Amino acid sequence: MTLDLDALGRHTPWDGVRAVVAGFGVSGFAAADNLLFLGAGVTALDETSTDEKAEKAELLETLGATVRLEQGATDTLPDDVDVLVTSPGWKPSAPLLAQAAARGIPIWGEVELAWRLRDPEHAAPWLAVTGTNGKTTTVQMLDSILRAAGLRSAAVGNVGRPVVEAVMDPEPYDVFAVELSSFQLHYTQSMSAESAVVLNFAEDHLDWYDGPHPMADYAADKGRIYQRVQRAAVYNVADPETERLVVDADVVEGARAIGFTLGMPSIGMVGIVEDFLADRAFIEQRASTAAELCTIADLNHGDSPPPHLVANALAAAALARSHGVSQEAVREGLRTFKPDGHRIAHVAEADGVTWVDDSKATNPHAAMSSLQAYESVVWVAGGLAKGAHFDDLVQSVRGRLRGAVLLGRDRQVIADALSRHAPDVPVIEIGDGETGSPMDRVVDAAARVARPGDTVLLAPGCASMDMFANYGARGDEFAAAVHRRIHED
Repeated sequence: MTLDLDALGRHTPWDGVRAVVAGFGVSGFAAADNLLFLGAGVTALDETSTDEKAEKAELLETLGATVRLEQGATDTLPDDVDVLVTSPGWKPSAPLLAQAAARGIPIWGEVELAWRLRDPEHAAPWLAVTGTNGKTTTVQMLDSILRAAGLRSAAVGNVGRPVVEAVMDPEPYDVFAVELSSFQLHYTQSMSAESAVVLNFAEDHLDWYDGPHPMADYAADKGRIYQRVQRAAVYNVADPETERLVVDADVVEGARAIGFTLGMPSIGMVGIVEDFLADRAFIEQRASTAAELCTIADLNHGDSPPPHLVANALAAAALARSHGVSQEAVREGLRTFKPDGHRIAHVAEADGVTWVDDSKATNPHAAMSSLQAYESVVWVAGGLAKGAHFDDLVQSVRGRLRGAVLLGRDRQVIADALSRHAPDVPVIEIGDGETGSPMDRVVDAAARVARPGDTVLLAPGCASMDMFANYGARGDEFAAAVHRRIHED
């Protein structure tokens, strides 16, 4: 018997469906758990095991799943498979996925599974966010606005709960703020967000794409977020690629293109008028006036926020307004929002030098946004470059650089860009074989270069996993090293 997978949903029996789940991390476990709940036969495969994974595997095995957590477990796709559900980050060339594609077996991401499992009686709309940088901040801002409007909202996807877990919650949500990476979007097929935004587009994750045109493939995956958008396709006026993705998208009839800009908004945009975030897209009198949403100072509790934070707020406001949220709720949600750590986080100030942790800046575009927020910077950078280049970044910020301190596996990529485009900027490399804590040596080197009025900025432009567990651990070690030095002095 041939199964009609498109007919399966929240209230249809999944008995007889044989599903393989590739990867047993947070989203993989959520997919396997909920497929079991629906009655599917589940095999979960992962190359690694941890105590947490083993505990979850034991739980699912008592419910009838087959779980293999060992090296070689993902080499071969089982014979009897109806659908493969992949965790984010798995490349199409991975053996399980390549074998599934060769055999014509549907490949869904956890996000695609979640979309298919929405409750048709309480199908909370999705307000979806992607982009090279700023996704998490924008989604959390959006969630704050939605909650300020009195809605039961959740930030899900690439942040917060797995989407499939959230949509299967027995207590229905009113709306979801959904962060989606290019990895997740690659495996979506039927998602139809109420509104969506691509915040920006720049070089990142190019090592994930095996084809001859990785930037084009990366753009295509980002653009999938606009497919079948129902109300608003929000784009960045300063980034023409995001507008091109809107133009190329097949949206629901009646959906509008809405721009956000750090300049004066034209009709159909949100932007800045004097010191206010202003709406000229979702008010009846938009041809002649703009509605005030909040002040710029509201975004950072009175301080002057960096431009990319203002841009994130405008994008979040546009999505919320497309959902019908009031001006008052937008202001309250943005005014009370507090960003996560390691995002332009003030660490300390001593001897006229300010120390800032932006460890979340894990690619050149994010690092550039961070560097452009300061006039004179000692830049701390390096790690895993993921195939990215730094020439454009260095050319854009060289006038702001007092010096650079580089660490990590791909630090030479940054050193070469500095040599080409900013040869007068002093560069200190922290080698692998030296004694002592690498971050203590980074901080000591930065302190030697910095002058009163400077900012020492950890904005690595690279991923962290060559030296640290994650970007948070990297930021924590930077902050700890800064405090050690200040207290010693």
